[in-house]
Amino acid sequence: MQVTEIAFSVFPVTDLKRARAFYEGTLGLKPGMLFEGEGTGYIEYEIGPGVVAIGAGSEQLKTSVALEVDDFDQAIKELKEAGTKFAIEPVDFPGCRMAAVLDPDGNTVTIHRRKS
Repeated sequence: MQVTEIAFSVFPVTDLKRARAFYEGTLGLKPGMLFEGEGTGYIEYEIGPGVVAIGAGSEQLKTSVALEVDDFDQAIKELKEAGTKFAIEPVDFPGCRMAAVLDPDGNTVTIHRRKS
């Protein structure tokens, strides 16, 4: 597996409205992809080629990092062959493909590939 860059980092927040005021108001970041539901939410802020995201209301949204890979299918194959535990099986989204694995301490590492 060839990691090419950090695709995004996620920070867990307890109050999405308060966090948005900080990230958007104080830091001046512009929201990109946005999902808000009852007690949950996920917002991405694009900064150059990378993304900082905030998330609330889900165990999946612990502090994590997403690693951009050059060949998503090969990376998934190698991880499965190594017996890596998947927190999220591979998923296709409009702008990317991703999966999440757990490191030995239970930290989430997302494997990510942007679509062209």
